[in-house]
Amino acid sequence: MCNHLSSTCLIALLGVLTACSSGKQAFERGDYFEAVMQAVARLRQNPDHNKSRETLRNSYPMALEWLETDAKNQIASNAPTRWRNALQSYEKINTMYEAIRQSPGALRIIPNPKNYYAEIGPIKEKAAEELYNAGIASLMKGTREDAKRAFYEFSEVHQYIPNYKDVIEYLEKARNEATVFVVVEQVAVPARYNLSGSFFQDKIWEFLNRNYTDQGFVRFFNPVAAQELHLPRVDQVMRLQFDDFSVGNVTTNERVETVSKDSVKVGEAKVNGQTVPVYNTVTAKVTTVRREVVSQGILSMIITNAKTGAVMTHQKFPGRYVWNATWARFNGDERALSPQQIEMCKRPEAFPPDPQNLFLAFAGPIYDQLTPAIREFYRNY
Repeated sequence: MCNHLSSTCLIALLGVLTACSSGKQAFERGDYFEAVMQAVARLRQNPDHNKSRETLRNSYPMALEWLETDAKNQIASNAPTRWRNALQSYEKINTMYEAIRQSPGALRIIPNPKNYYAEIGPIKEKAAEELYNAGIASLMKGTREDAKRAFYEFSEVHQYIPNYKDVIEYLEKARNEATVFVVVEQVAVPARYNLSGSFFQDKIWEFLNRNYTDQGFVRFFNPVAAQELHLPRVDQVMRLQFDDFSVGNVTTNERVETVSKDSVKVGEAKVNGQTVPVYNTVTAKVTTVRREVVSQGILSMIITNAKTGAVMTHQKFPGRYVWNATWARFNGDERALSPQQIEMCKRPEAFPPDPQNLFLAFAGPIYDQLTPAIREFYRNY
């Protein structure tokens, strides 16, 4: 994160966003710093771009004056983060300095850009101290949101001055107090679906571990891990279990029909000494078989407050998968059959997938509903 507007972050960001702009519009609306960065970015591509040269010539002195004045005003104020605010202004001046030095076209316009590197050190010390004190004050308020605020304040302290005082310990303390520890209980599926059930549960854990890591403020643990790790507390319990579970409900239907076709050559005969074809109607009895297997279930997610037992959310996610196959057989004259019937009669009898795969087939849509619901519930945590 670029919390204190480091030179590298600003150059990269503004270089991408403003490389095709001369900065004139930013200058006209009074954003002199952005006008400088846009003009410099354009001059790196085209050192002779007249509009950018003019924008830089006009905007740099005004940006420098504005930032210097703002930094001095911040230091003179009683703002609780006055040193951090001043530091941000000085770092913007340094950002302009680095950007201009990396652009030969810009250096021709501003040959001696100003920097405040010498002054930054003491200001960082003061900014670190005020943020360190603010972090402690936030942490002492005892709420989760204040602990999150303290974590960000201590993180900024660590960015300014690594290992400042005991900031590492306070970072860990703030993170623990800000984090919601959730124990996830996944009720096992019946033994004959054990392989697929384990795969489904593993996918859920993969989702949780991928989206809720040490960088966030929600952590998920299974009951065994929670006990082994001696969590400082458990805030919530998430219980996932299947309701109305059924796999492999087979239905087989047969439909018998007699089909015929007229004017089919069935042989030859002698008429007045000549061989002539004999036409007649041919028939066949066709049996069409349709086999269908329905697998379905409902996954229930209940999240409760671990201390009070109060239900925080209770949602159900249905899943359904229908496998089907059709084939046919016939008795009689094949010539009575349509091309489609002939093709179906060539098909072998079809058998459904094994229960493991049927389980996964209906569990897939459940997973696709469950994961967004988890993400939405913990969106503001």
